[in-house]
Amino acid sequence: MLQLEEARERILAAIQPLAAETVLLSAAARRFLASDVVAPIDLPPFDNSAVDGYAVRAEDTKSASQDSPMSLRPALRIPAGADLRGSLQPGTCARIFTGSPLPTGADAVVMQEDVTAERDEILFREPGKPWENVRLQGEDVKSGSVVLRMGEPLAPGAVALLGALGLQAVAVCRRPVVEVLGTGDELQETGAPLGPGRIYESNRAALASLLERDGAIAKIFPLVSDNLDETRTALRHALETSDAVITTGGVSVGELDFVKEAFTNLGGDLDFWRVAIKPGKPFVFGKWEGKFLFGLPGNPVSAFVTALMLVRPAILRWQGAVETRLPSHPAVAAEAFTNRGGRRHFMRVRVDNAGRAHLTGAQASHLLVSLAHANGLVDVPPNTVIEQGAPVEVMRFDF
Repeated sequence: MLQLEEARERILAAIQPLAAETVLLSAAARRFLASDVVAPIDLPPFDNSAVDGYAVRAEDTKSASQDSPMSLRPALRIPAGADLRGSLQPGTCARIFTGSPLPTGADAVVMQEDVTAERDEILFREPGKPWENVRLQGEDVKSGSVVLRMGEPLAPGAVALLGALGLQAVAVCRRPVVEVLGTGDELQETGAPLGPGRIYESNRAALASLLERDGAIAKIFPLVSDNLDETRTALRHALETSDAVITTGGVSVGELDFVKEAFTNLGGDLDFWRVAIKPGKPFVFGKWEGKFLFGLPGNPVSAFVTALMLVRPAILRWQGAVETRLPSHPAVAAEAFTNRGGRRHFMRVRVDNAGRAHLTGAQASHLLVSLAHANGLVDVPPNTVIEQGAPVEVMRFDF
């Protein structure tokens, strides 16, 4: 039985980023860069004013004071977007606006609130300081510099930066196509009356939403009965139409657990099938003709946790991501967290605004209410009690 870290490393070692594709910037958010982005221009592209006011030569205003204002003649009016060709001569100033290009010769902008505008003169009651209220060309980005690195996610701020650089499209790694397949005779599609001994299937929708949020193109496959031939046929079809298949149920050692056998019958190569975590010990990872199988447990919390810890990293790596771990932060245990078992237990918690991590209820792997109320997981080592008030690290999944 593998430790979680070894299992994750073996999965990531088998996964390579998918081919690059070019997408419009408007559709690039949350995608991962397939190459470094080099700035084609400076930002700002020219010296410009940070405020509405008057562009001056600082030297011309150095003797200005409240008691002895300095008078300058307004010689230019420069609106934002102007094609500026004039220059500022000594003894003059220019009416200027936020974003307006700074005229040649000017080296400061005095805010309009700090001057008195007369008909033919502008009175300055304090000196302008060199480069005050001026945005200098290239102070944010220099042309030719690398502004974003390959493998970085395109958050909204990064999209704003690329737009400001004039880029209409960007190269990102392709999103993986994943088929999500549920197995079990007891499972029933939602929307129909519930038959005797049946339960509504919920894993596929939950996993598809999780994978879609992390960038995959998730497709929900019809339910599969506990039958070897049907399982083998379903796996072949799903593998042929995707980059990976995620199954739930049928991966343990029961008489009706057919996923592993069906996969090897197809010629699939099983890498491993058990991981030392709770919930989620039965977990299958294998490869078939360049495609991958992730066999998750059937219990809904087990399926969700193993998808977070072992499938999500693969989804991100396919897209070229450098960082594949869940975001985490320190918190304080709001109550005692007790793990009397021999496997590390990923307990469902909700972190409040004060940084306290609360258990969301009973931690059995079939209980969905505690999962629905959780926004993170705490890794509790085997045979351990984390006392109330102790520091904990929370892995968040509400991003």
